Amino acid sequence: MGKLIIFSAPSGSGKSTIINYLLTQNLNLAFSISATSRPPRGTEQNGVEYFFLSPEEFRQRIANNEFLEYEEVYENRFYGTLKSQVEKQLADGQNVIFDVDVVGGCNIKQFYGDRALSVFIMPPSVEELRKRLNGRGTDVPEVIESRIAKAEFELGYAGKFDVTIVNDNLEKAKAEALNVIRKFLNR
Repeated sequence: MGKLIIFSAPSGSGKSTIINYLLTQNLNLAFSISATSRPPRGTEQNGVEYFFLSPEEFRQRIANNEFLEYEEVYENRFYGTLKSQVEKQLADGQNVIFDVDVVGGCNIKQFYGDRALSVFIMPPSVEELRKRLNGRGTDVPEVIESRIAKAEFELGYAGKFDVTIVNDNLEKAKAEALNVIRKFLNR
């Protein structure tokens, strides 16, 4: 039976970079495949990148309590984690890794308790986060400011996670994450 590793962080904290590094470290990690109500893009396939559901199907599954966590990002645009998919991956012996928002992360941790390790990736400061988001060059100033506001909200959740890793040096943060996850998987 596999274990669960939950990652949450404000946008720009380096979470995706750290997760992608961990996926190369022979830890038997597999991404949780989320469900969404948006249509497939490009070459995306159902059950590979996402499970594609209609908004009606998504609502029905919410009503049936089939999700560990979900969010309606925009009207009729849902994202969520199906319990059945996670259970299948765990039964296959995979260690399931999640990249979710702080509320979703807390919900998954609460559901699985000690079988899950929750990790919060902390930026060195809000100012550094602003610098990183500006440096990406992918967002207009209003989007960056809304991400900063969301980050300030998310930072309030850090204490609810099992482990907080401050990413002030990416190599150090990757090594710390690897160490924490190895210990968790070996216990």
